[in-house]
Amino acid sequence: MMSFPLQLVSCRAAHYFHSRDSSFINGVFIKTTTTRKKKQLKVLAMSSDNSMLKMNLNEYMVTLQKPLGIRFGLSLDGRIFVHALKRGSNAEKSRIIMVGDTLKKTSDSSGGSFTEIKNFGDAQEMLTEETGSFSLVLERPFSPFPIHELHQLSDLDILFNRGRMPVATWNKVLLASTLQTTEGGGNSGFVVFSSKFLASPVLKFLNDQNGHVGSGLQKNILSSPVSQLVCIFSEKEPGDGEWAHGSFPLEEYIKALERSKGELYYNHSLGMRYSKITEQIYVGSCIQTDADVKTLSDAGITAVLNFQCGVEAENWGINSKSINESCQRLNILMINYPIKDGDSFDLRKRLPFSVGLLLRLLKKNHRVFVTCTTGFDRSPACVIAYLHWMTDTPLHAAHNFVTGLHTCKPDRPAIAWATWDLIAMVESGRHDGPATHALTFVWNGHNEGEDVCLVGDFTGNWKEPIKATHKGGARYEVEIRLPQGKYYYKYIINGNWRHSTSSPTERDERGNINNVIMIGDTASVRPTIQPQQKDANLIKVIERPLTENERFMLAKAARCIAFSVCPIRLVPK
Repeated sequence: MMSFPLQLVSCRAAHYFHSRDSSFINGVFIKTTTTRKKKQLKVLAMSSDNSMLKMNLNEYMVTLQKPLGIRFGLSLDGRIFVHALKRGSNAEKSRIIMVGDTLKKTSDSSGGSFTEIKNFGDAQEMLTEETGSFSLVLERPFSPFPIHELHQLSDLDILFNRGRMPVATWNKVLLASTLQTTEGGGNSGFVVFSSKFLASPVLKFLNDQNGHVGSGLQKNILSSPVSQLVCIFSEKEPGDGEWAHGSFPLEEYIKALERSKGELYYNHSLGMRYSKITEQIYVGSCIQTDADVKTLSDAGITAVLNFQCGVEAENWGINSKSINESCQRLNILMINYPIKDGDSFDLRKRLPFSVGLLLRLLKKNHRVFVTCTTGFDRSPACVIAYLHWMTDTPLHAAHNFVTGLHTCKPDRPAIAWATWDLIAMVESGRHDGPATHALTFVWNGHNEGEDVCLVGDFTGNWKEPIKATHKGGARYEVEIRLPQGKYYYKYIINGNWRHSTSSPTERDERGNINNVIMIGDTASVRPTIQPQQKDANLIKVIERPLTENERFMLAKAARCIAFSVCPIRLVPK
């Protein structure tokens, strides 16, 4: 029987291997390779004392021959991480190491014990060896590493000390391992002109002292997910090489950078983050701990408007009961009004009530923290809608104002949809004004070459058919802009009047079957979230400046909702 060496990998690293060479046994991913296939990659093995139960599933181990081909970065928080990989190097060939992975431990080929990497000195000792193989234990970050931020830093910029003051000390514990070779004696001391020679705790201490963290309020303001770099370093290799932040061509990387602009990634481990929008309104991510409640209290917050769903809190391990109790102790009014995350329709329907809650809290002179899980979508959308509806600020201006103060990406179309729903609330029948929605009517026939026209309430009272455009195959489309309301329509196919079976239908007072389309909806204090009817037609909301009459109706409807809201009813019992 042929024997196969076993290699255990963490679940996070499992996706790097082909499924035909691997299997799962008792929930543990096992990679099997023949000796012929085995190259430079080895992965953590499980000891007989069930230490697998304590394994960090974000960690993995890889064994590489020298030269490694890794350029490391030392961040201001003392972390040693992979900054770049050399083209064609052993590290790149391993196909497991990624930029942003943190170096945790190393061991040479002699099979000795692992050395924990605590600072620049520990990593430098490993890099001085010119031959042999080394085993590296690295940790994969929980969230996507923002490589594009490294691209914005020049090598020259991060090779220097960034203008920080030199440090003089008589305590060698403050220094990196490479400078702790002798005990010394008497009153001799050290003067360090580069912060890379300091131990990690000292880097963090100096960072805090220099005001990079600051007060309880400032430390929660949104900041870059990449800590400032102190330096970059790598082993000495002959010749020049091309360094890259990923195993793909440079032109593809540049395109990826362009696509990444405006993209946001939520990192729960950064803790609660918030921004001040006005003197009374703050917006940000979810409250995670009792200490976060204390931070809000110190900032003068007296009410919290929370859109996070209970399931989300459970998934993130948030103790909602403890947080509610902390709010009660510190006299902070907690209002919970769940809105589904990533559900544009649910946000649209619940936004009027949400803005009503915010207005009522502000009328009671509360300083309100508006929050959802990420602080990227639901909470800033509520604040933008409040400014648009209650302060008569144009939607684009309100959006630019909030996004300029707080890093977020709110659902702007949902706000526009809700705006027209509110206006419909105080209208009698069809909207009397310019178009509010753009529609694409779709006819899916059975044959090509058909003569298709659209006719309905909106085509000169059924007297002025609109010829459809052939889009390929048996698909025909008509694009038109209409005010919100209810409309009947039909298609004329080769001279014959037909209704579409792919869209909703109704009988009129004469018993004729017509297609029907309802554009927009009516806002309500207690919105009913019903499944939307299947319809082949497409509807998009139009965002445009409101007429004077529309602004008046919007303000009236929004306040009508607000003054029928009682925030106290949503306070946890």
